[in-house]
Amino acid sequence: MAAMSATDDLRAAVERVLLGVRADLEALVRIASVSADPARADDVRRSADATARLWRDAGFPDVRILTAAGGQPAVVARRPAPDGAPTVLLYAHHDVQPEGAHATWDSPPFEPTERDGRLFARGAADDKAGIAAHLAAVRAHAGEPPVGVTVFVEGEEEIGSPTLGQFLSEHHELLAADVIVIADSANWDIGSPALTTSLRGLADCEVEVRTLRHAVHSGMYGGPTPDALTVLCRLLATLHDDHGDVAVPGLQSGRAGDLDYPVDRFRAESGLVDGVELIGSGSLVDRLWTRPAVSVLAIDAPRVAEASNTLVPVARAKVSLRVAPGGDAEAALDALTGHLERQVCWGAQVRVLPGETGQPYVVQAQGPAYDAARAAFAEAWDGTAPVDVGVGGSIPFIAAFAETFPNAAILVTGVEDPDTRAHGANESLHLAEFHRVCLAEALLLQRLADVD
Repeated sequence: MAAMSATDDLRAAVERVLLGVRADLEALVRIASVSADPARADDVRRSADATARLWRDAGFPDVRILTAAGGQPAVVARRPAPDGAPTVLLYAHHDVQPEGAHATWDSPPFEPTERDGRLFARGAADDKAGIAAHLAAVRAHAGEPPVGVTVFVEGEEEIGSPTLGQFLSEHHELLAADVIVIADSANWDIGSPALTTSLRGLADCEVEVRTLRHAVHSGMYGGPTPDALTVLCRLLATLHDDHGDVAVPGLQSGRAGDLDYPVDRFRAESGLVDGVELIGSGSLVDRLWTRPAVSVLAIDAPRVAEASNTLVPVARAKVSLRVAPGGDAEAALDALTGHLERQVCWGAQVRVLPGETGQPYVVQAQGPAYDAARAAFAEAWDGTAPVDVGVGGSIPFIAAFAETFPNAAILVTGVEDPDTRAHGANESLHLAEFHRVCLAEALLLQRLADVD
């Protein structure tokens, strides 16, 4: 009988630890650590405590719960590197999005429930599965990985990481690493792993238009008098041209490469209603990953059930702009603001209130750490090489990591898949893919130890 290889040993080790890791994941998921809800601050703290306990139990000699500038609690756990070995920082976050109306879920959002090979719950994927994957990788090495490991589990990613910059500044030495693994993205498909090499940035604002000092009767004054809601609708319509491309001048745009994303697959994964056309021009991956996108997220207006025959004097909307890689989020927000101020019609008063910004991210994923990651992924997925992908969403903290640790190789990996539905009802984790994610990270730690 042939001797088992190191890969075989790690496969067997991951198999042994997976049941316990899943139990720990389910225990974390039961904590409603919604960082956006002040009423759940105690739950966020309980989540940090539970996360810290997992790493203490894993044998890490230095485990701390830390905050910066009054932010949410983060967990930092450290295990020193063996002589000559690199240090790897493993990132995830323990806070989750609000669950929304419970009636929209097929099972209770904070009670993990398995159906058809998927584990359903808020945070089951985004991103408590990231914590669990890191835990599995360390446990597969019997708690003694061949590299130094620093675990950083943030507690406020879902509210835009407002104190992360201060946290990185205050704890720079504590978090310094040669390689950073950020387990907060998605794989290309079930059975097809991915490394995320670009992310769009974010800039949002609220725009308010006013046409009247107060509401007036629509019959007595309608006709010559513009109402604010009509003006707002016309203004928002200027954000796109007739093809659906973003019409705000001065924004960065680029190319994503030749990766094919079948339209039928995209329609199914996005939940498009039959008959609705895709908007914009260029390849689908260009439109998703390397071009700007503008969305109207909300409008303040009278509810239809409460409407009266009056002209609306003031109306507001929240506008979200995704910034293409290579662009600057602050400059993009200035461009959006200028466009809205110029395009308002009929002399209406307009006021633009700036919101959050987050920088885009792009990396040339080359070098020994990336080679090690690609090899580990291919092994874990039985010979299927990972795809380099972009992500249309924004993870602004990655740019902060890149700025703070310019010499570290940053690997953005994923526990999600196209049907995860992160942030929505019935968020879920594909359990077979999660197994591969755990194996890939265990293999990655071994391969990084062998990098010269």
